[in-house]
Amino acid sequence: MEKTLLGRTGLPVTKLGFGAMEIRGPRVWSGRPISDEDSGRILNAVLDAGINFIDTAYDYGRSEELIGRYISHRRSEYILATKCGCTLVDCGDHDETPHVWTRDNLLHNIETSLRRMKTDYVDVLQLHGPTVEQTKEGGLVDVLKEIQASGKVRWIGISSYLPHLPAYIDSGDFDTFQIPYSALERAHEDLIREAAAAGAGIIIRGGVGRGEPGAGLGAEDKWKLWDDAKLDELLEEGESRTGFLLRFTLSHPNLSTTIVGTMKPEHLAENVRYASKGALPADVYEEAKRRLAAAGQTPVLR
Repeated sequence: MEKTLLGRTGLPVTKLGFGAMEIRGPRVWSGRPISDEDSGRILNAVLDAGINFIDTAYDYGRSEELIGRYISHRRSEYILATKCGCTLVDCGDHDETPHVWTRDNLLHNIETSLRRMKTDYVDVLQLHGPTVEQTKEGGLVDVLKEIQASGKVRWIGISSYLPHLPAYIDSGDFDTFQIPYSALERAHEDLIREAAAAGAGIIIRGGVGRGEPGAGLGAEDKWKLWDDAKLDELLEEGESRTGFLLRFTLSHPNLSTTIVGTMKPEHLAENVRYASKGALPADVYEEAKRRLAAAGQTPVLR
């Protein structure tokens, strides 16, 4: 499994990471049911495949708890990132996840996350999508640095997007950025380059276009773009659409890792197979970007 450094953290991460949101369970954001045993099976399969970067969050349902239950005994094998600023509110048949941007809540988040995941530290603690105003008003960077100084967190980061991302990059406060990006969602393509140039590690989410058609989470609109750009014509013989998307994401020269989630070992094996093929050939990558631009999908410039 190919590795690179996560920016100035110096952490060696596999370019294919694992997004543990998929094992959140059905109470959060209409997640799909999964048994505890199947959660343990997929988490161990991730490590057995050589993937060493796992991303989760306080509000990903039971994700952190299951990580602690099933792979905490293998803690030396993976780099662990989670997110804070979150809550989980029991609303009867489901949980709501409002964010609370206060020092007390961030401190509660990290203590709870460590207990759930049965570890003394996380490698990266990320703010989970606040606005620039919320970050300033809550003094959130100072709180992250306070937690970092305690030894419970090694590096600090943020999961963000436009319009907030440029200000966060300019601040120089964050060691990592988690940013949405794929062939079907190119808005942040140039901002990824800017963040990396500033020394930050780049964690890509949504790198396979949010799954196959019918997967929800806005997938249908994205796959219409695929058809408009006629990307099927660029597939190698036998190559799947999601395999091509993963390799497109891996082709971004400034990617550190992309977190891809699944509940199914066979999907994990397919992701590993395509990631092992590496980036797309340079001419195919450029042609895909040309076709996407002609279909209206281009990076957003400052």
